[in-house]
Amino acid sequence: MSVARRLEGKRVCIVAGSGGVGKTTTSAAIALGLAAEGKRVAVVTIDPARRLASALGLEELGNEPHRVDPALFAQAGVEVRGELWAMMLDAKRTFDELIERLSPDERTRREILDNRIYQELSGAVAGTQEFTAIAKLYELDRDGNYDVVILDTPPSRNALDFLDAPDRLTSFFEGRALKLFLAPSGLAAKVAARGTGVVFSVLKRVTGVDLLQDLSVFFRALGGIIDGFTERASGVKALLADPGTTFLIVTSPQREPVDEAIFFRGKLDEARMPFGGLIVNRVTPGAGDEEVDVPALTASLTEGLGGSLAGKVAKTYAEAQALARRDRRAIARLQEELRVSDPVLVPQLDGDVHDIGGLARVQQHLFASDAERERLLAQAAGLA
Repeated sequence: MSVARRLEGKRVCIVAGSGGVGKTTTSAAIALGLAAEGKRVAVVTIDPARRLASALGLEELGNEPHRVDPALFAQAGVEVRGELWAMMLDAKRTFDELIERLSPDERTRREILDNRIYQELSGAVAGTQEFTAIAKLYELDRDGNYDVVILDTPPSRNALDFLDAPDRLTSFFEGRALKLFLAPSGLAAKVAARGTGVVFSVLKRVTGVDLLQDLSVFFRALGGIIDGFTERASGVKALLADPGTTFLIVTSPQREPVDEAIFFRGKLDEARMPFGGLIVNRVTPGAGDEEVDVPALTASLTEGLGGSLAGKVAKTYAEAQALARRDRRAIARLQEELRVSDPVLVPQLDGDVHDIGGLARVQQHLFASDAERERLLAQAAGLA
């Protein structure tokens, strides 16, 4: 089944997997394929390495969706009937924008954004990227400007934080520690106030910075937006489990990415998140399960190539077939562990994908019918 069939009726596609398996390229190729079919698509990446921009033939991407010029696709021979928009998440900027949206008035907004405590805290929180990524995803989906939003996630171990982010945010705002700051009461608060008061007084004399005042203003202003944050977290959690959302797991056939893919599928099940399919990238295509008889192959090639070259060709072919057998075993394991009967296989392409032409080749494999994909794999293996 093609990726297009797997995404029928979906508004949000979250692409997850281990680092270095081609998630960003796959995300961009899926976006390209859907846009080519006439959809209005936004693809969001948090990859600071600018792989998405490079793959789309752009110098850079910003924190707001930017429409990719259709002429770039036409130059690469790709007809795009819809629209493809792309952005690279600026975690700090997105967090600031969320504060701006949730603040009840201009005074509250300025008190938070200009506060020294917030400026330090927001950098640390936004640096985790998971919360800001899903906040942006939620915003793009709710705005309704796109038929499909595709999110390129962090490596899968960090993506687990992505799944937990709404609950962690809610726990933070409903936690006792924050409530103590917002509404101090009782003996503990008095003791804390005396102790911290002495410390802050000393700091103020030494540094000239009134941290106690900053903390007081920050937490007072924060109290006015907690309900908005909690509602946002609930909305994001609902979106992740929504029938219109799906997770695609991307992996390569190497052992570590395969283990990560299996681990992540288990976590998706635990979190009751919708799993939409498996994409195995960089597969070495081959034929047959028997080992190559190198001496016999060398002998058969010697008349045409000469003994030395025939030996090298036979050895290289044997090594390629060994890799193909290894990949088939890895794919069989993935099918069993992930309970997937029809993974989408993308062969190892020549060179990195760094332009729209390369992206179009990946998209061709992802959106091919079963029969067409078989033909493309056979072609990659030199069998067609």
